[in-house]
Amino acid sequence: MSEAKIGDADRAYFNGNIKTIKTESSVLISSSKYLNNAPLRALIAQEMLRRNGPDLPNTAFIPEVAQILHDLEDMPRVIELFEMEKMRLPHFREWLEKKSLSNFTLEETKACKPGTLGAAIHDFMANSGYQLDLFFQEIQVVNDFTFYLRQTALTHDIEHMVTGFGPNHGGEVALLTANMHAKARYFHPELNAFFSRIAFYLKAKTIMKDGLYYPEAMALNLEAEFRGAEQGRNWTYPLMLVDWRQYIDVQIADIRKELNITPIIPDGLWDTTNRLCNEDDPHYGEPLLDAAE
Repeated sequence: MSEAKIGDADRAYFNGNIKTIKTESSVLISSSKYLNNAPLRALIAQEMLRRNGPDLPNTAFIPEVAQILHDLEDMPRVIELFEMEKMRLPHFREWLEKKSLSNFTLEETKACKPGTLGAAIHDFMANSGYQLDLFFQEIQVVNDFTFYLRQTALTHDIEHMVTGFGPNHGGEVALLTANMHAKARYFHPELNAFFSRIAFYLKAKTIMKDGLYYPEAMALNLEAEFRGAEQGRNWTYPLMLVDWRQYIDVQIADIRKELNITPIIPDGLWDTTNRLCNEDDPHYGEPLLDAAE
């Protein structure tokens, strides 16, 4: 039996102001539209408490949770915030007016010189087995909001390339965190919360699972969070607002200088970190050779 006992004094301190509110409802109901959503409750409980087993990848059910969160948004208010911020932020307004999609193809990037963003994009599309277009693939751009959805889905892996936070366990946490900090410093808090809603979920579930099951991954998680915040707070503006087509033939090193994407982690620092927490990785459970400094 565990010696960690929560006593009456502890409960009195933390729970003393709890009030019982009566209801005639025969089902669970609260003041939270999120808690009231039964599928969301079930998915969040499962995805925060389960292991990253070989039967379910770490990315399982992200589309389902994202759809529910979008369905629960107050869209008139979101659109109102878009209009407010367009008046306040010229760069945001220009980005939305231009609607330049980063839907690059192998053909248009094949001649890009080594070291350029275009070359990195071409290598990713040709050799990684993945595609740039990872979300909202069926949406047609007809207004500011649909452009935002399509463009930010297209640029996630481009952000991996220019930040140096690769598509691995440490890199994903760092990039999520960097974006959170950059957007929080730039946008109205309410619009920032909307832009980061799904990222908050992804980070929360990753922290919870690492903390419960994967101690070495949790240590890395904290390092990645620090490095991501450090870099993201240096960005000239959130990378979601970059027109990447303007940079296709620019050296990544020069892009980093222009957009103040710094500091950059050493190449390969976290390349093998998926094995710390992904149980479908053939090297799952193998410790890292070197402890983080």
